[in-house]
Amino acid sequence: MFFIVLFFLLVTFILIKFRKKFKQKWCRSKVCLVGKTVIVTGANTGIGYETALEFAKRGARVILACRNEERATTARQKIVRETQNENVVVQILNLSSMTSVRKFAKNILDTEERLDILVNNAGVGGLEHSMTSDGLQLLMQINYFGPTLLTMLLIDLLKKSAPSRIINVSSMIARFAKLTPENLNSYTGLVMSYSNSKLGNIFFTMRLAQLLANSNLSVFSLHPGAINSELFRKIPRFLRLIGKFILKTPEEGAQTTLHAALQQGIEHYSGRHFEECTVVPTYKTAKDEELIRTIWDQTMKLIQCEKESLKLSS
Repeated sequence: MFFIVLFFLLVTFILIKFRKKFKQKWCRSKVCLVGKTVIVTGANTGIGYETALEFAKRGARVILACRNEERATTARQKIVRETQNENVVVQILNLSSMTSVRKFAKNILDTEERLDILVNNAGVGGLEHSMTSDGLQLLMQINYFGPTLLTMLLIDLLKKSAPSRIINVSSMIARFAKLTPENLNSYTGLVMSYSNSKLGNIFFTMRLAQLLANSNLSVFSLHPGAINSELFRKIPRFLRLIGKFILKTPEEGAQTTLHAALQQGIEHYSGRHFEECTVVPTYKTAKDEELIRTIWDQTMKLIQCEKESLKLSS
């Protein structure tokens, strides 16, 4: 009986593996990025690393925006070694500190002549409740408030470098979010707080696209898929083996990010959400226009970015 069960489990895993490979879509863009500058947050590991690696292969100046300098430096060395592109730099960015976000943005504005692609990739999950020194809920700040402020501070440089793009890595878990003005800066549990932060990314994408309608700056959100990342290193080995069959590799997970950042002819989809390198229908949780505007206004107040918001919409 044991061997029969084992046989069926193996067959099941193999079928899952084939289904995953069949469903997996790849970025087919051949765009060259020589002369372009890109920023990838959380670029020292996972899909952020794979995204930065691909940008470097295409000749871009790649800025690795990371919290841990040692790990970021190691990632830079690996990217340079593989691509022979020395134009890869590390800049420290801690999204749990708005002071760090503003310092990072100021440094970029003072030292970079252009910014063609901003990838808001960094994010966390599974954090217990905590408030930051900025008076913001920790998970919401790292996943939503921090990237929002960063983007707003870099808007002018992105517009100056147009055509340019902003990519916000979200998640399909936003389908189950219950984000409201009342809980925007509140802890709603491990899963729901994460869901709300990812819906916030989508709200921000949609509203920003509306305000940028007359510019040549596109903004997209996306679901990268379930990734077999370093988050799974602490679980039992047999579960990690199962994960290799069910979950995407970081390289596979980076493909929709790369598609949104590089694919030509998708500018008219600005504000839309992508999965598997394809535009998907708007989630039901992201169809309330009044809620999206209210969340935007409240967010700008919480991150003390009202002046930038007013300038953008004028």
